[in-house]
Amino acid sequence: PNNAPSNPSLVMPVEIERHSRKINQNGDSSILIENRIQFLNNVDVESEGRRFKLWEGSYEELMSFLRKFGHARVPAKYPPNPSLGIWVSNQRQNYKRYLKGDPSSKMTEDRILRLNKLGF
Repeated sequence: PNNAPSNPSLVMPVEIERHSRKINQNGDSSILIENRIQFLNNVDVESEGRRFKLWEGSYEELMSFLRKFGHARVPAKYPPNPSLGIWVSNQRQNYKRYLKGDPSSKMTEDRILRLNKLGF
């Protein structure tokens, strides 16, 4: 899956670190020390960069689909490219959550504009 961690054994330690960093940012006591905060910041930047590249790659696949079929209505179950169908479905769900003001939505104004340009 697109959001699978590159090193699953780090998932829990990283989540613990994120929680500790949040406590630290709120001014509460925390066991975090400066080098651990820096490490976590680097992990988050790398993770965000990877998500950006994944989104861009899927967007490119959607543009190819559009060129081939003349529309951007990829079925959720699209056998020639199952991950594209899932990605499109996720974008639609994220857009609905975005409209409701749900903070869990990964949708942004820029993504909405770009998808709308494709007739999404």
